[in-house]
Amino acid sequence: MKLDIFTEMQSPRPWPEDHEHRLIQNTLEQAKLADRLGYGCWWQVEHHTGEEFSYSSAPELMLTAISQHTKSIRLGHSSVLAPFNFNHPIRVAERAAFLDHLSGGRLELGLARSTIPEWRTFNIPPDRTRAQMQQAFEMLPKMWTQERFSWKSDELDIRNVPIVPKPYQKPHPPLWQACSSLASFEQAGRNGVGALGVTLWAPPEQVKEWIGIYREAIRRCDRPVGAFVNDQVAFFTFVHCAETDRQAMENGAAAAAAWYTNGSFTFFEAKEHFLKTFAEEQALLNDPAGGGLTGQLLRERAGKSPATTRAQAIIARIMQGEEVPNEEVFEGLREQDSLIVGSPETCLRKMRVYQELGIDRLMCFQQVGRLPHEAVMDSMRRVGALIPELDRA
Repeated sequence: MKLDIFTEMQSPRPWPEDHEHRLIQNTLEQAKLADRLGYGCWWQVEHHTGEEFSYSSAPELMLTAISQHTKSIRLGHSSVLAPFNFNHPIRVAERAAFLDHLSGGRLELGLARSTIPEWRTFNIPPDRTRAQMQQAFEMLPKMWTQERFSWKSDELDIRNVPIVPKPYQKPHPPLWQACSSLASFEQAGRNGVGALGVTLWAPPEQVKEWIGIYREAIRRCDRPVGAFVNDQVAFFTFVHCAETDRQAMENGAAAAAAWYTNGSFTFFEAKEHFLKTFAEEQALLNDPAGGGLTGQLLRERAGKSPATTRAQAIIARIMQGEEVPNEEVFEGLREQDSLIVGSPETCLRKMRVYQELGIDRLMCFQQVGRLPHEAVMDSMRRVGALIPELDRA
């Protein structure tokens, strides 16, 4: 299992006067360190109007800067927001090819549908996002490998145009898809592209289901969108490594996990959906009549994974506005193995869990919340020392 770095570029309030400049410079320093330590890939998200939750609004520029200060680490755009009002496919192809040349062929390119608040800001019909992302997946490899390109659909009419430059990697950079549901993991497999997921709130049992769906779909893939199949699964989760478990907590790991949990559900406007689903499931679990087959399934799941049920209950309390102590949030998530926090020994043990699930790349999400820059750098060094242990065949 390869160890990568994942970043949102976060800057929680209160803000000092130069916080934006400092964040960008710190990100560059972290990327340079990751390159020296031997991490496999630096993954940079794309979000807009994210404010303190994510300043990564122009990831192609950040990745270009990183490309000029690093030598070996691969550069992952995870992921380009694919609906056309965000990024026209021609512009995606052009920018990606330039970055591939500037980095000497180190680009990894993912696509994503995005989510409600960003769709609203860019005036994007939600019911068209999946189809537009699929079109982008099918268009990009053709733009990169054909001398002239044409495409005709309800939304695009491109007639025999040259797309330049072509990527440095031949036939083209590896393609990935951001995945957050069983359907999206299946779609990634059908497309023959890598899957980018998140384990922060998902217990290993659920991650195993996602990987299983992806592997079966990609096994059946006979018409990949690209010139080759990228059969890889990458997941990101919160990672913070210190000298001891206690030191990791004193650095602010619990507060960072709680801040990110609340911030992500707020940014993605997922509170209402989460609370509705949670309430429905709790009603079925407590139904004296049994709640039918669904109630039975939920009780079986709760019996097998009580830690998951407790973690969901904690998240529900946060969504309802309750001030849940940071330590309680942290313990709830840690109990279901959703966090990799502690000493090097603790982190290695938890990483082995994901390695055994068949994850190819673990994207270590280390710059989170208010964790100080120096604590993040120290964590990166300690995790970097684990790379040889996990990278063995």
